[in-house]
Amino acid sequence: MLEWLIVVSIVILVVFLWPGACFCRTGQMMNALLGKKPGSDVTPDPPAYVCKPSALANYLVKHCRSFTDYCPRAGWTCRASAVLRSVREACGPYGGAVQFVRDHLQLSDEGLVALDWAVPSYQRRRRTSSHSHSPVLLVVPNSFGRITRNVKKLCETALLHGYLPVVFNRRGHNGTPLTSVKLQQFGDPSDLREAVRYIRYRQPAGRVYAVSESTGAGLLLSYLGECGSSSYVTAAACLSPVFRCQSWFEKGLWGPLQWGIALYQKTGLSRYRSALGQTIQTERLFSSSSLRGIEEALFCHNSTTAPPTGSGLSWDAYWEHNEPLRDVDEVAIPVLSVCAKDDPVRGDAKSTIPLELFESNPHFFLLLTNRGGHCSFATASHSAHGDAAASNGGTDRQESNWSHKTVLEFFRASTDFFAAEERSKQLAARRRGLGGVSSGRAFRDRSISTCKRVLACSHNIHAFYNWQRSYTR
Repeated sequence: MLEWLIVVSIVILVVFLWPGACFCRTGQMMNALLGKKPGSDVTPDPPAYVCKPSALANYLVKHCRSFTDYCPRAGWTCRASAVLRSVREACGPYGGAVQFVRDHLQLSDEGLVALDWAVPSYQRRRRTSSHSHSPVLLVVPNSFGRITRNVKKLCETALLHGYLPVVFNRRGHNGTPLTSVKLQQFGDPSDLREAVRYIRYRQPAGRVYAVSESTGAGLLLSYLGECGSSSYVTAAACLSPVFRCQSWFEKGLWGPLQWGIALYQKTGLSRYRSALGQTIQTERLFSSSSLRGIEEALFCHNSTTAPPTGSGLSWDAYWEHNEPLRDVDEVAIPVLSVCAKDDPVRGDAKSTIPLELFESNPHFFLLLTNRGGHCSFATASHSAHGDAAASNGGTDRQESNWSHKTVLEFFRASTDFFAAEERSKQLAARRRGLGGVSSGRAFRDRSISTCKRVLACSHNIHAFYNWQRSYTR
């Protein structure tokens, strides 16, 4: 399997090396004509900001400077093609100063998911205190089980800004043991719901924010839509999301990309071939070379084949239950989506991005850039040695990701906006006749039950989990 992955990488490099070299030579000529140094940034290209006009939308534009200061990097051959930039961001190594501490969480049906808490590599203390007031950043990676370079960079950036990043790993993903024959469907948020409750139990004093990557947006949007105002999440963001997932699976990706992703997914599932053989047709699964074929073999059947044991869903019925935007009108928090027009994984922006959603729903905001590939919004960091590093090829430490900075600014601005709104409401209520010492005390008592809507959990967390049998390490 490893040899096949190497072959795929070589084929992709050969196909795109020549166009990339031509692009770089053209870029060097343009820099020479314009008097720029090698490796310098290209002309700033502000992204398009698509949203429904509102007070929050205006506040975000005013307080999020990164919304308008995107300057994509140029210079390296591997950055000349959107495909190569995306492959590098997904598969490239990353030597950042971050490590992960894993919690295995046993779910109500005996299945396991893993939560990887990011901590600095120099930190001796292995776990964070449950009394910490630091905000929690829940990261939902792609649906294929790989923790990418982009996710690791996001966790490191979040640590520098005071967050407690935690990566959610689905059943059987990223080394998580598969203790049940049930796998998580594409848009089934039940496992994520239990994980969020556990995170709130671990960190009751900190706010929870959520970020998804690529196809992981399908799970995050499903969770936010199904839970509505009881999601326990303050704000969320989607990096290079795939919105119309059924048509995305049906249309398929460019051949080598689809083959490489399908091969990686089958490699991870091959560890559980015997266990999965009890419920699905493993021959059909491992002989498929498309993402749709794998998804169908795992979770549903079509009219030409017999259904897997215990499964009665057709392809269309499966997506009725798993399409990420099925309950989008129930989302009750601000959600930012960062996309690029040249994204080779999502496809053409006009047909794959639901612009009508952002223009009509006040909770959704879109930043659409011309360049950036798939989760590859790299910019140069402003340092004294930036030009020298760029001329020598650069390293991770001379490079930053614009989307990560933008997401964290969005979280801060959204939180500040709603905090200011809450203060103004309380002040207006006092002015209407609730002023004074005695009435102020009455207002505080009243605000708990009437003015402030307390989010209710549909299950008792202590009854939901049996801590004596939960797996942690």
